Amino acid sequence: MTKHLIEHKDGPRSAAAVVLTPESNQVIRKMDPRLMSYNVEMTEVTGGTFWKAYTPGQIAGTEEFRFSGDLSDFTAMADLMQYFPPIDLYNERLRKLTKRLGPAWIRVSGSWATKTYYDFEGTTNGKVPEGYASVLTKEQWIGVLEFVKAVDGKLLISVSNCAGDHPDGGPLDLTQTKKIFDFSHEYGVDIDAAEFMNEPNMLAGSGAPKGYTAADYARDQDIFFGWVREHYPDCLLVGPCSLGDGAMGRIDSRSVGAGIGAMMQMCTTHDLMRGTQVPMDVFSYHYYNGISERLASMMPSGHWDGSEAHTDAYLAVAPTNAKAYASLRDQYVPGGQMWVTESGDAGGGGDTWASTYLDVLRTLNELGSFSMITDGVIFHNTLASSDYGFMKHGTFEPRPNYFAVLLWNTLMGTVVYDCGNPDCEGAHVYCHSRRDGKDGCVYLVINNSLTDTTTVELPGPAELYTLSGNGDMRAPVACLNGEALVLGKNDSLPALRGETRNDGIVELAPGSCTFIVL
Repeated sequence: MTKHLIEHKDGPRSAAAVVLTPESNQVIRKMDPRLMSYNVEMTEVTGGTFWKAYTPGQIAGTEEFRFSGDLSDFTAMADLMQYFPPIDLYNERLRKLTKRLGPAWIRVSGSWATKTYYDFEGTTNGKVPEGYASVLTKEQWIGVLEFVKAVDGKLLISVSNCAGDHPDGGPLDLTQTKKIFDFSHEYGVDIDAAEFMNEPNMLAGSGAPKGYTAADYARDQDIFFGWVREHYPDCLLVGPCSLGDGAMGRIDSRSVGAGIGAMMQMCTTHDLMRGTQVPMDVFSYHYYNGISERLASMMPSGHWDGSEAHTDAYLAVAPTNAKAYASLRDQYVPGGQMWVTESGDAGGGGDTWASTYLDVLRTLNELGSFSMITDGVIFHNTLASSDYGFMKHGTFEPRPNYFAVLLWNTLMGTVVYDCGNPDCEGAHVYCHSRRDGKDGCVYLVINNSLTDTTTVELPGPAELYTLSGNGDMRAPVACLNGEALVLGKNDSLPALRGETRNDGIVELAPGSCTFIVL
């Protein structure tokens, strides 16, 4: 890779130049075909509080972000949360657009799941039992199981681990665990993977009983995993689902990828895993690019400004955390996959640009860089809730990130190549096999410069699929080769057509993401 001079009306500017040489590509690994997966939060299923939608003033920067209350239970803070009714998992648009993304893992979890009572017998009459914070009905859980079937998904859950699951203040009582596993099995949709608890290194901050310790967690994870392994041996054991400590002490606080965990971390992954006896199948962690605007006043050093969301430093957060956690994976699950069971723009429900084209650069760069580091799965938070959902809450209109991952899943195959192009501003380059199984390969070139074009020298004819904001990085609608990506009649998806190029040199516009199919 070199630097190339481009003539501008105000003088020459330097832009990256990329030469594609597929004949020299070296195979690194084969990725899980369900790499791009997603979360449906338990609070979406039951109905309950979730991250409050941004106001027009907050998005415009004219209204301050305020909060009050006890941060140890952020799920109850009125300035941060609002009530949402249960998601309609039978909605035709939601099912159609989700299935079009292709096979994926579906994670039903979140801090709310740790405090949810499973009322499959219909005995609570809507009243939450003591020690819990919400109720999951049989009909709601059937909705999840039917959704998983309808979209060809695999189901990952975490279970409750709150005061109600420790009625005598001692070890975990498995009544709830047995209930949800057995009901799912009897219904015909087994739970395919399980994490014991969401974000356990926040301890009581994630819903565990007051005074809960890392040692308590280690004891109870063994109880839970031991039971699952005995009774549901095909279910993958995943954990520890921690956040915030993967890069502690290595990089600045806003780059630890922890979101809220950077502020509330009570213990480390080592603390949680020390003394555990039941081995896990998959290592999991959570990653975000710092914390969102709504939480920035709590920890200013943990927030990235929108003007930085295209920079090399910002895009480096995901691979930096992946490398740090890979060393933990090698210690606790040697040879296993690594799953990012929550990922997204920023901890705390996402930034005001999470629903715009600007976040596409981070999403695609994370997929590309993660694949260079390890095999595994990334669960985007969320599928259809809050400002960082693939689809808009309630209407299920697809956002720019939806189309970004749709293109990834349509074009990028599972074989990962080292294409010999180190990241630099204007050219983050990744290469995979073709998803259609044909000979050749697909390059992804992210031009994260907002001022300069990037030149690419093609080795022959190619199909180019260029995503952009059409001149507006915060555009609410992404464009493919200049055409707006919006739903058509009867919720039909727009055609994902490439542009055929036969010439040797192409120029990629500033801020664009281009898939090049050879």
